[in-house]
Amino acid sequence: MARKAFEKIAAGLQSAIDIAEGRAAKGSYRVHVPPEVDVRAIRRKLKLTQEEFAQRFGFTAARVRDWEQGRSKPDGALRAYLMVIERNPKAVEKALEAA
Repeated sequence: MARKAFEKIAAGLQSAIDIAEGRAAKGSYRVHVPPEVDVRAIRRKLKLTQEEFAQRFGFTAARVRDWEQGRSKPDGALRAYLMVIERNPKAVEKALEAA
């Protein structure tokens, strides 16, 4: 049962990435990826340090710092991933668990 749930979550994340990177068939989806995301707000909502957020979701702490300080911005696929983290962090954590 847990394996099936993991596979559905992983497939959904892959679909989101394919859509964000333009690999999905046109017209097969309807999605809005905002031009900007507030990484600091997402991280604070989860009550995580920059290091904890980075480790939990597969980023480097330096990258999280750069986003939060405005030195760089997440690209389309990362913005979509961050939106999923914001809306359902437990699902992302489950999908990223070692099988």
